[in-house]
Formats: sequence, C-alpha cells, structure tokens
Amino acid sequence: MTASRSAPGLTWLNSSAESDARTALHEVCAARSWIGTVLARRPYAGTAALLAASDDATGALDADGLAEAMAGHPPIGRPEPGDATSAREQRGMAGAPEELKAEMLELNLAYQEKFGHVFLICATGLTAGQMRDAARSRLANSPEAEREIVRTELMKINRIRLSGLAEREPERA
Repeated sequence: MTASRSAPGLTWLNSSAESDARTALHEVCAARSWIGTVLARRPYAGTAALLAASDDATGALDADGLAEAMAGHPPIGRPEPGDATSAREQRGMAGAPEELKAEMLELNLAYQEKFGHVFLICATGLTAGQMRDAARSRLANSPEAEREIVRTELMKINRIRLSGLAEREPERA
C-alpha cells in the first residue's frame, strides 16, 4: 500500500458524511461547483486521484465559480484574523518592511479596481518582494489573460490545501 492510499485524511474524506466532507472541502475552495465535483468522485484510490479531480473541477469553473472561489481568499498581506491557513500561506509577507506592505496594499486595491476581485496568487514559498512583483506585472494583463492565470494559481492553492487535508489526522469527536 502506498503512503497516499493510507493517508488518514483521505480515508476520512472517502468515508465521511457528505455534510462533513463538504465543510472540509469548503476550507480548500469556496466554489460550490468545485466542492460538488470533488464530492461526486469519491471514493479516491489515492491522493493523486483526489488532486486530478480537483484540477478537473478547477478547470471547469465558469466565471461565477471563479468569483465564488476567489471570495474565499483574503487579500495578500491581510489574512483574516484567526485564519491559520492564510497566515501560513502568506508568511512571506509577515516580516516584510512596512513600505513594501503599504505598496502591496496599494497594488491589491489597484488590482481589485481593474479586475473586480482579489489578487490571487499561490503565495506558499514566495517572498513579499516576489508577491509584489507578480502583482505589479499582472496589472498589465487583460481580464481574459488574468482569469486564466487566476485559474492556474487557484489550482496550485487547491492542490496544496487538498494534500494537507489528505495527510492530516482527522479530528476525533
């Protein structure tokens, strides 16, 4: 048996009640259609199959689904208080100089003004400067090009979060 097949969180996801699995998947991605697609393909033989289902579901998101998914993400540099996942993913901003944080806030606002949603980037492992540079660069994109970049970034985020879900020990009641 491979490690992914014995992943405790994956075993839980495969066997949990739909409402419990739905709640857990909502922590990964807020798009209802994504959650529905991932739920419908249970049970998963391994983490790779779960990630493939996620990629398919993310690729199939329409404009409303993408908007719903993005609404579940706080702006870069401003994770929701008490949201350990966003704080961990955005830790590259935590120690940034105040000037860079202020510039990121301005870039977030300009981005939201232009595209109508938060600047979404898979921030895991990126420095504050890399996130700032990406925001600067992506402001020049067309809405169509940016939508596909957002889809790719969302896919990366979903994969990281799902991998964590699959590997962690389920909480005992």
